[in-house]
Amino acid sequence: MDHMLYLSMTGTQHLMLAQQNNSHNLANAATVGFKADLDALRTLPMYGPGHPTRAFVEDTQHGYDFSGGGLMHTDRDLDVAIADQGWIAVQAAGGDEAYTRRGDLRVDQTGLLRNGAGDLILGTGGPITIPPHETLVLGRDGTISIRPLGQSATTLAAVDRIRLVAPALESLRKGDDGLFRLPPGEVAEPDASVTVVGGALESSNVNTVDALVTMIELARAFESQVKLMDVVERNDEASASVMNLS
Repeated sequence: MDHMLYLSMTGTQHLMLAQQNNSHNLANAATVGFKADLDALRTLPMYGPGHPTRAFVEDTQHGYDFSGGGLMHTDRDLDVAIADQGWIAVQAAGGDEAYTRRGDLRVDQTGLLRNGAGDLILGTGGPITIPPHETLVLGRDGTISIRPLGQSATTLAAVDRIRLVAPALESLRKGDDGLFRLPPGEVAEPDASVTVVGGALESSNVNTVDALVTMIELARAFESQVKLMDVVERNDEASASVMNLS
């Protein structure tokens, strides 16, 4: 009887974790460039003295969905989306290098180029700084050109180039901030094959319909595990009653 109770107990715990992960994906369905987390439930034997006669369930992170999101055309000068494969290199809040597909760029009060999450966009020599300008143009290779204040419409000056990279996907790990990173001590080199689309953004790749269906399935599975524990309790009470009669 305790076999059933132990399995149900761990089942409810990890179904809650799976629901938490699914809810996190659903909450980011509107986040620019977001990549959904994948997870799976698996049964594992519990080892100890004697034979592994007990089993428990574990919620494990299965990886990330690297498929591209839809392309949303905004016609805004500083909006940029990766054309195919690749990433934008950024400096995270902790100062380390990370990678993202989020391209809703903006210039802060000090002239530094950031995305909507506040991460600094990296160029050829570090964070990109944009001088005061009349207009700004983004090239397909990530080159940022401006028409300086007071200059004619035909005058364009290259400021910097967004560092576009294409590291091996199996080497990337997502942090709590939603940014992807290589193993400690490793950085991705610029990749000339990565191109961007100006005036557009990549939407989240979360399928809201699938996420809602998964939410319902996990809720029902949780209810089933709770009912199973109730059955165990009733069986235990019935067994105790029979023992008292004897």
